[in-house]
Amino acid sequence: MISRRSPAAPSALLGSLKQEIESLVKQRMDRFVSDHDLVSREEFEAVKAMASEARAEQERLLARVAELEAAAKPKAAKSATPKRSTKAKAATSSSKKT
Repeated sequence: MISRRSPAAPSALLGSLKQEIESLVKQRMDRFVSDHDLVSREEFEAVKAMASEARAEQERLLARVAELEAAAKPKAAKSATPKRSTKAKAATSSSKKT
């Protein structure tokens, strides 16, 4: 006599097998991620945003330093040129006359 099986039995077996495989794959992936120090997308995006902000701040600071250096140059140039005394000016002008 041929035994009659329920048509739901193979699909139930396949469903539980699918769940088990998915569970094993997820465990392996989680282990792989933790073993290789990988980060989540959220962590990556957060660090990326921080790096972008730091880069922008660095550019602002470089521009500010350039402004300050430009402002300091005329003052430094004036103080760097030695002032000649009136005796030195007189000696220079008298040597030009002769």
